[in-house]
Amino acid sequence: MSQRWFNETLYPDYQQRHLVERVLYEEKTEFQELVIFESPRFGRILTLDGVVQVTERDEFVYHEMLTHLPILAHGQVKKVCIIGGGDGGVLEEVLKHKGVERCTMVEIDRKVVDLCVKYMPSICGKAFDDKRTDLVIADGRAFAKNPPEKYDLMIVDSTDPIGPGEVLFEQGFYADCRNCLTDRGILVTQSGVSFMQDEEARNTHKRLKALFADATFYVAQVPTYAAGFMTLGWGCKDAKLREVSRDTIEQRYETAGLDTKYYNPAIHFAAFALPNYIERLKS
Repeated sequence: MSQRWFNETLYPDYQQRHLVERVLYEEKTEFQELVIFESPRFGRILTLDGVVQVTERDEFVYHEMLTHLPILAHGQVKKVCIIGGGDGGVLEEVLKHKGVERCTMVEIDRKVVDLCVKYMPSICGKAFDDKRTDLVIADGRAFAKNPPEKYDLMIVDSTDPIGPGEVLFEQGFYADCRNCLTDRGILVTQSGVSFMQDEEARNTHKRLKALFADATFYVAQVPTYAAGFMTLGWGCKDAKLREVSRDTIEQRYETAGLDTKYYNPAIHFAAFALPNYIERLKS
């Protein structure tokens, strides 16, 4: 009996692939081609339009770094808005912070949410049942143009800039996100694996720099986002938030009572130390 492999199609000249033990669900939704399958090394994997989005085994790296780093840097996050993030991993991490009063998650494809709850519950836990969760099924680009309130933190957990996620990398969208933020608000964005997607990262930084007092990248090593560091965009209205002391971050981390697998106060600061090839994308 021949083996089935999932071959990722993100790049035209480079591929990673995963052995498929069992396909759990496969459908062309209104917005994208969705497949959830089991692999021997990474557990259950969600793919959209031929690209790996999240795996059970290493999701904690990406989700922890998108959430805990900006929340602890800010220190007083009460209202959060997530654009995308249909698997619920970012939502779950945000809600671990007791000071968060409400988290609005805007996802364009209801199918992603429902199927991840059904087939990948280890990622979202009970986050969608939390009374602080406000799930909005809508276009994130349109939502950012006319938000119902201001947010202390906006997290853009989007797909790559293809298909429905393409508009979430545009200058106008980032400008709308800035207008959604409170005076000390922070915007963090998925900005690709910059070793392979250098233009994506370069354009993200250029656009954030034009809008925020403090704009840079920070990085995380996510095994299934192959070929280098996952680059995360950082835009903040208050440049002092990245200068918060190590002692303060350690105190906030301890007070939050977080049981993290990747993030810690040392990683918090080290993540902003960029390899030169990424640093040069900011020039």
